[in-house]
Parts: sequence; structure tokens; C-alpha cells
Amino acid sequence: MDRKLTWYILAGMLLGVVAGYAVNVLVPAGSTAMENWLGTFGLLSGIFLSLIKMLVAPLILSTIVAGIAHMGDSAALGRIGFRAITWFIIASLISIGLGLVMVNVFEPGVGVDLAAASSASVGEVAKLNVFDFLLHIFPKNAFEALATNNILQILVFSLFAGVALSAIGEKGAVLVRGADALAEMMLQITAYVMRFAPFAVFGALAGVVAKNGLGILGTYVELLTEFYLSLLILWIILLGVGALFLQGRIFTLIRYIREPLMIAFSTASSEAALPKLFEQLDRFGVPRRISGFMLPLGYSFNLDGSMMYMSFATIFIAQAYGIELDIWQQIAILLTLMISSKGVAAVPRASLVVITGTLAMFGLPVEGVALILGIDQFLDMGRTATNVVGNSVATSVITKWEGMLEVEEPDSGDHPRAPAHTVAGGKAGLDLAEDMVEDARKG
Repeated sequence: MDRKLTWYILAGMLLGVVAGYAVNVLVPAGSTAMENWLGTFGLLSGIFLSLIKMLVAPLILSTIVAGIAHMGDSAALGRIGFRAITWFIIASLISIGLGLVMVNVFEPGVGVDLAAASSASVGEVAKLNVFDFLLHIFPKNAFEALATNNILQILVFSLFAGVALSAIGEKGAVLVRGADALAEMMLQITAYVMRFAPFAVFGALAGVVAKNGLGILGTYVELLTEFYLSLLILWIILLGVGALFLQGRIFTLIRYIREPLMIAFSTASSEAALPKLFEQLDRFGVPRRISGFMLPLGYSFNLDGSMMYMSFATIFIAQAYGIELDIWQQIAILLTLMISSKGVAAVPRASLVVITGTLAMFGLPVEGVALILGIDQFLDMGRTATNVVGNSVATSVITKWEGMLEVEEPDSGDHPRAPAHTVAGGKAGLDLAEDMVEDARKG
């Protein structure tokens, strides 16, 4: 099924562009018929994204709680967390720094027609406040965090719950088994939902092309080309560093994450790719107690593509307005983006919010955001796919670093996933299997 799904998603992408272009050419803009077409396309992608959002909160809660409870060793948890945060900080600096270097080399904003900015509405700019951000990390109500899919708050609550279950031992065994069962159930539902992915991909791309036409790509072809070239360089760096740890298995990892990549790229949604990414990393040999901790943390703190985009777009706007920024100002912008970009993954168009806040902070024209609104969907597709690559590499490398990377499961595609604890190889896998046998005996 998985190999077929890959081709179905690719076909949905191509057919979406063709169908969207046909509607754009044949149906008058602003007409009732155009609104109906856009509504139909939006319905396909909207249903899929709603179903994915339904999965995210219980999936993250169950995987983190079960993973930490099975880990049992608070020292190991602290060590993994420290290594993860260290990796995220270094990757963030590389992403933002590379974006600054590439935008200064290409200078895509020089000579841009500023008339485009006057016709678009930027909307209200949210003022970024580091104290509010830090306070927002900690949930006031666990159920509210789950209801709103606030990944960062769910992560904090799940960490407390997992550590507490590990501390109380046998008394919490029933809840740990419940968390395991919930994770299995959510991944089985994911397998059902993913069958709708090709239709969602078709609707997402058809809607964008039908509304804007292919001409918008020509208008901003230089910015799009140079940004995607910069992303390609970032991919090479991330995968190259990953290869130092994973060696030849880096190519296996690339093969396993191809479907989450296409889902993220075509829907421009990191949430849409998350359940499938869990499944594929299982098959690659990453124990669920590692991926269940690393991926939610990475989705809040390791958005490599988004961070490159924010530095690239900020300097692009300054160039478009003819504003010269010296190296120290650009470094200050880099550090500001480094801090303000953390934990905003759940905010729609979060990158634009951070960019507008940064522009306001440095006295740059906030209305310049309108220059990129027209093609933000296409830019968002590339940066979202890059986020998937960055988090996949980070999770796999930390797992290898811990000596817990198991032998990958054969990619037969005949089943939604194999439970992480049944994958052969590694002392950690044996320990967990022994724990389950002991639980069964006592039960």
C-alpha cells in the first residue's frame, strides 16, 4: 500500500496543478462558479487536515507518556533532552545563518516593484513578548491544551505524566498499557486517514493554482528559485551531517520519509505529515519512546525550513525598500529570530507572525510582508518539507547517538506499522520486551 500511496500522492499533485490551471483559465474570476470550484477544492484538503488535527493531540500524548514511562531512567531522559536541545540550537543557527548568507549573495529584493505591496492587507501584527511566550509554554489546563492542539503545552504535560508514571511503578502499569494501546489505535486510524491523502493533495494544489494561476510563479520566479536553491543547500548540509552518524543508512532514511515529505510539501502543513512520520521512523528502527519525545519537541523547537525562510524573507523585504543593514544588525536579527521562532508551530502562518514582529522590532517596514503574501503558499510548501527532513535527521541521529537505533523493518507496505517494541535489535528493545512479558505474567 505504501508504494502505491506514494504514486497516488504524486499523481494527485500533478492532477491538482492541471485541474487548477484549467479552472483558472476557463472560469471567470470572482464568479459564483469560481467560488464553487474553490469551495470544492478546499473541502477536499479541509477534510483531510481536520482529520489529521483530530489525531495529533492524542497521538503525541500517548507516545510521549508511554515512551518516558518505558524509558524508566530519568538520567537517560535528561541526557536525550540535552542532546536534542543542543542539536536544535546548532541546526537553528545553521538554518538562519545560511538564509542570511544566501539572501545577501542573491539579493532577490533589489529592484522589486513595491506597487504589489499596496494592494494587499497585512493584518494586525502580534507583538512578540518573550515573557508571554515563556508563560505560554506551561498549560493552565491539560484538556484545553489537548483541545487546541497546542503541541508545546501537550509536550510539557506529557513529560510530567510520563515521569510520574515511571516513578509510581506498578501502580501506573495499567495507564502505561493504556497509553500504548491508545498510540496503536491512533496509528491504525492514521492508516485509514492516509488513504484520503491523494485527494487532499489534489484539492490543496488545485485550489491554489485556480485562485492565483501559474502567472504568479513567473512574477516571483527569481525569489522562488533562489529560495528553493537555498533550501536544497540546507538539505545537503542536514543530510550530510546525518550521514556522519548514520553512514549508509541515511539513504534508507530518505527512502522511508518520502511520503511524509510529499504530504508536507503538497499541503504545506507539518501536522499533516506527523502521524505518517511516526510510522516511517518506526520502520526505520527508531524506538517509539525516542520518536515520541523527539518529534513533538522538534516540531516546536527545530523548524529548520521555517527559520531559513524567516531570515531570507526579512532581509528580502529590507532590500526591496532599499534599506542597508550592516553585519551587526543582521546578526541581531538572526538572534532575534532564533529566540522568537521557538514554540510557534501551532500558530497558522506562524512564520509571517514572527517576520512582522521582527520587522517592527528593528524599525523595518512591516507592510513589506505584503510583498510575499502572494506566493507564501509556495514558499510554505518548501519550508514545511524541510522541517520534516530536519526533524527526521535529528531524531535518527540522537537515537543512533544513544545506541538505540534498531534494524529497520522490511518496507513491504502490507501493514500500517509494526509496534516499536517488536522490532528486533538493540538492548533497549530487549529490555522493553522483557518488561512486557513481566507485565503479562503479573497480570
